[in-house]
Amino acid sequence: MIAVIEIVIGVMLVVGALFAMAASIGLLRLKDVYMRMHAASKAGTLGSGVMLLALAIHAGDLSVVTRALAGVVFFLLTAPISAHLLAKAAYAAGYRPCADTKVDALAETVRPKS
Repeated sequence: MIAVIEIVIGVMLVVGALFAMAASIGLLRLKDVYMRMHAASKAGTLGSGVMLLALAIHAGDLSVVTRALAGVVFFLLTAPISAHLLAKAAYAAGYRPCADTKVDALAETVRPKS
């Protein structure tokens, strides 16, 4: 049974690392601030969360499990809110989406048609 748990922990760490790597590649390769922010907030949060859950399984100590789960909840609560606020601030500062973005939903709100 111990070997199965170790394999699950290893798989979770690899999956979390792959999501974190996808987030870092997204930060380097995507075209505008909104796409980069999406990659960092979604894939980075998922990768960190999965790796923290692997830590919780591996540790087995109640205090470590509690802190790891609190970290996962913190990531899940703060990452979407912070990404949304950063996107609103970037748009208000004048950064417009790239040409690959089909619909600019804020264009009518910021610059209404007369």
